[in-house]
Amino acid sequence: MSGCMVKINTPHFNLLTRAAVSSCGACNVGSVSCVVDEKNILELREFLRELVSVSAATTVPHFRSNLSFENKSVAGFDPVTVADRETEDAIRRAIIARYPDHGVSGEELAPLNPDAPYQWVVDPIDGTKAFLCGLPTWATLIGLCDSNAPILGLMSQPIVGEYFIGGFGASERIDGDGRSTVLHTSGVSRLADASVFATSPDMFSPELELPRFSALARTARLTRFGVDSYAYCMLAAGYIDIVAEAGLGFYDVAALIPIVEIAGGVITDWNGSPISGGGTVLAAANKTLHAAALSVLNS
Repeated sequence: MSGCMVKINTPHFNLLTRAAVSSCGACNVGSVSCVVDEKNILELREFLRELVSVSAATTVPHFRSNLSFENKSVAGFDPVTVADRETEDAIRRAIIARYPDHGVSGEELAPLNPDAPYQWVVDPIDGTKAFLCGLPTWATLIGLCDSNAPILGLMSQPIVGEYFIGGFGASERIDGDGRSTVLHTSGVSRLADASVFATSPDMFSPELELPRFSALARTARLTRFGVDSYAYCMLAAGYIDIVAEAGLGFYDVAALIPIVEIAGGVITDWNGSPISGGGTVLAAANKTLHAAALSVLNS
């Protein structure tokens, strides 16, 4: 991934638009002197498809197998299993074998090549609690970031048999038969018509964040909890309108940013700033709905 040319003619990726040029990760945002050509894009997206199989090979055999776990939290419950560690290790080895000059960071293992200009961010099992409970709402998240932001993301759920890829002008769902569906967020623009999702009310600090989330939930048509990263992909697909969460790590959200944004959504922290690490996240189906939700969260 080096060189100097923006010359993409593939209609499926719609990469002749200004938005696609701005999402390019090989140079400064919006520059036309960078080089991410069609071959590189196809290669990266195909590599993500390979990682779907790599991750499933270690997650699926452990699912519903009465796994033991360790609790990483002193004050709460933050489980990790052998499936988390084996999956992250397998993904890391696959990435470094293909892109030895890239870096990799994840939830469970120490970073590799942390100063590399391209960084892969891995959450091997997002939703370990759901995994332990036998619920197929967990997912493997893999994002690729340049020095500015995530530029490519994968969410894979092998039990359901689908995965989502976003980046370089295309956001899509791929089913178990390999059929692709282009993702588009909903046109809901009023909070009164919107659905609001979060993983758990326990993720919000009781004094600062929970009252703000509750105020947002009171304005919405529907509030639901418990689907982890699936909520962001369903937002990208047009079924959910708002996701508001807190206490996240960057590995929880990096892969989801390109999927949501390229489908037409807006995703920031609760201050309306770009997400550059963990903390709060607000994703909405469009700019109008995002602005309305942001206003309530900060009123």
